[in-house]
Amino acid sequence: MSYVPVPYDPELAEGLAAFLAAVESVPLRADTILRNREIFAGLIPPMEEIVGDRPVEWWDVDVPGPEGAPDVTLTVVRPKGGPAPGAAAVYEIHGGGMILGTRFFGVESLIQAALDHGMVGVTVEYRLAPEHPAPAAAEDCYAGYLWTAGHAGELGFDPGRLVVSGFSAGGGLTASVGILARDRNGPAAAGLYIGAPMIDDRNSTVSSHQYDGIGAWDRNNNDTAWTALLGDRRGGPDVLPHEVPARAADLSGLPPVFIEVGAAEVFRDEAVEFAGRVWATGGQAELHVWAGGHHGFASTPGARVSRAALEARHSWFQRTLGI
Repeated sequence: MSYVPVPYDPELAEGLAAFLAAVESVPLRADTILRNREIFAGLIPPMEEIVGDRPVEWWDVDVPGPEGAPDVTLTVVRPKGGPAPGAAAVYEIHGGGMILGTRFFGVESLIQAALDHGMVGVTVEYRLAPEHPAPAAAEDCYAGYLWTAGHAGELGFDPGRLVVSGFSAGGGLTASVGILARDRNGPAAAGLYIGAPMIDDRNSTVSSHQYDGIGAWDRNNNDTAWTALLGDRRGGPDVLPHEVPARAADLSGLPPVFIEVGAAEVFRDEAVEFAGRVWATGGQAELHVWAGGHHGFASTPGARVSRAALEARHSWFQRTLGI
């Protein structure tokens, strides 16, 4: 069967080319994971440089990891001098296919939230595959979330105003944290921001075939990452719901979710299906599918579709957290 891709928004072309040149200059395959990690690392400045002289304070803390596993490192970001009483908070999970990246990938959003809204941000360093296959990443993220929710008073935020947030692999892990909290009677988040989520190991949707060899994070990248995560279990019956959220038989009882995805990317169809399954249980889901958007398109600030996506995202955070 021939799969014709949805065309990209012309205003995104320059940004997509720049992204591919910077981030995906080396095809991501099993034997290039380490090289791609080096490329990612070169794109992320030290935290001191990211913060600069802006009035925020930050520190690292090692917290208990999953049972029998190492501690998990978190970085806390908040307004200098501490937040105002009753502040909101975001627990951030970075992207990178669960095989690339660090907790500082995307930390700029937490700095901006601290500056603009007085919020507390926490970002988690989870173990990466293939050295640490699933469910290591999900369990690490959940352990960090439990510590964050349990130390709201110490960190200076209202525990009822905590959102879990992530993009791409981080979006998938955000869904995993929501499922784990529900199934283990953990603290419920105020909401889950699930951006362009990596949530289905089967890689069998129409959109996954449309972006085979083209675009940002294509079908081949997705195959590489899921195989690294699950090995021989991939596609089989022994995959746990919090390893692969699309495999969860029941999506009831989750906090309100915000799901956004580009119409021109691999993750489009699994994101739409996930939202539909939340609605089918009577749950709250807000879904945005952005015309012509590639994976990560909102990082092209000059495009009108990017501005619209960012406005919708900010609106949800403001409504969910009462900002």
